[in-house]
Amino acid sequence: MKLTGSGIRVAVLEDQLLFRETLVALLEGAGMKVVARCAETRTFLSNMRAAAPDVALVDLRLEQVGRGSVEDGVIVLKHLHDFHPRVRPLVLSGHHEQEVVERCVQAGAAGYLCKLNVSVHEVVEAVTRLARGERLIPMKMLNPQTLSQEDIGAPASALTALTLREREVLGYVAAGADNLKIAAHLGITERTVKAHLTNIYRKLGPENRAQLAVMACELGVTRPVMSSQ
Repeated sequence: MKLTGSGIRVAVLEDQLLFRETLVALLEGAGMKVVARCAETRTFLSNMRAAAPDVALVDLRLEQVGRGSVEDGVIVLKHLHDFHPRVRPLVLSGHHEQEVVERCVQAGAAGYLCKLNVSVHEVVEAVTRLARGERLIPMKMLNPQTLSQEDIGAPASALTALTLREREVLGYVAAGADNLKIAAHLGITERTVKAHLTNIYRKLGPENRAQLAVMACELGVTRPVMSSQ
């Protein structure tokens, strides 16, 4: 686990050449090693095993792909979570909508920064903190109705209120699995999964599944590595 910028291995997925080169110069200037710099998802993902980055900087919307959505970035996050769980994904995007941030968290993002209001210092600090094992999820961006940390968060001790099976179910929720997939992985019925979720909602108090997934990540719940099938 690295404590400074020196030696941190970073992979960059950014389709805009100028911004990509600026990020590379910024990271290398901070003593980090950029092990991959790509403009499209296929090349980026194919380089992951050999590059072995500690942190992956991921742009959500790759214009040259020809789709005006964030799907490509979300797919990258899910792939990293499923096949390269040691890589810490940091989303760097112009999007700041609640729905987009929540999707990224559920897909496996360890951090999220908005390009529109982030400084070069904050980018370097974020990469360093993720490499140390921290998470940087912008709670204010998760709910535009000004939810406080107490509203969607909970102290780590809250996990002690859950049974072992409830923690397992919560881990799958954090990984983005639906009830049917959770049931299949745990070898229980979907009805039993729903019963566990009812207990989890009662004990932790989130308003919806997206908030529950974010809360699970904030509490440090272990997320299972799931296949893409």
